[in-house]
Amino acid sequence: MKALFYPAFGYTDLSGTADEYHALAALISAGGGTRAAEHDAIDPFGGTALSCVRISTAANSMVLISVDHADGVLQIVGAPAPLAIFASNLESMATDEHGGHLHIEYYPDHPYLAPASADLVVNSPRGGMPTR
Repeated sequence: MKALFYPAFGYTDLSGTADEYHALAALISAGGGTRAAEHDAIDPFGGTALSCVRISTAANSMVLISVDHADGVLQIVGAPAPLAIFASNLESMATDEHGGHLHIEYYPDHPYLAPASADLVVNSPRGGMPTR
């Protein structure tokens, strides 16, 4: 799994296999854990490789996605119900046969993201643009 943070744009780009997305979704559903990322990934467009994705639970909280720059960690924190919705989105990306990507970005009345959440792009394990 690769997690690349783009400081110029303030978002993280996540890519992985279907199995990696299933494993990450399981950690998110469970409300805690860490999933390693390719900390030495090289990106020609200026992305900074993050070393892992860390999930934790916070009672009565929408999902907050952030980057711990000092440790190079993508952090996902939230209450169980909002985390479950987020995990379901990852599961959908893992099983979708059509390729493409998913933008996870806050907007007013978002069903599971906190207003201060950083933007995340989740790339399909099948790559490319959607075929449908």
